[in-house]
Amino acid sequence: MRKLLLHPAAKPVVFVLCLLPLAWLVYAAVANHLGANPAEALIRATGDWTLRALCLVLAITPLRVITSTPQLARFRRMLGLFVFFYGVLHLLSYSWFDMGFDIPDILHDIAKRPFILVGTLDLVLLALLAATSFNRAIKALGGKRWQALHRTVYAVAGLAVLHFFWMRAGKNNFGEVAVYAGILGALLGWRFWQRLRKRSATPAVAAARRTAAGPS
Repeated sequence: MRKLLLHPAAKPVVFVLCLLPLAWLVYAAVANHLGANPAEALIRATGDWTLRALCLVLAITPLRVITSTPQLARFRRMLGLFVFFYGVLHLLSYSWFDMGFDIPDILHDIAKRPFILVGTLDLVLLALLAATSFNRAIKALGGKRWQALHRTVYAVAGLAVLHFFWMRAGKNNFGEVAVYAGILGALLGWRFWQRLRKRSATPAVAAARRTAAGPS
């Protein structure tokens, strides 16, 4: 498994797999398989795939640690960029098919409807993460500042669930919201638990080293 993850073809394969949802949506649109309201179907589908990609990104670290497979980390940047990619498609689908690229109407709609405002804010944060996901940005920001910025992924996940919740609130349909909230909550909870473990372990490790060193 580890050798497969390190194979030169692994990244291209993951890249193609990440594009399959888009390929299916294009085919469905051309073949008229999107139902009675194609615009709504495209808006919702791109939003769903944004959430799914976000879940995959956040699952990389737990899977890497639990399965002792550090090779998984090489796919994290690509998957993170696909979260932003599908988020942009989600916004474009709304702006084009729902609003006809009427900028004043879009701005008015964003200000009027909280769930669209939250979704827009979420995409802005994703844009910041995508723009600083490259090695040059890491060097320019410095390790600590880069890590602090990329911890906003917690806010991204929370805003994504809130956006989805408010969007479904009008129809009182919260089944899928609960599923995504549970998955993202579990993944973020694992990360928070790991950080607490590291903080509590640090004083114990320091004390053990002092004891092993003996009296000066």
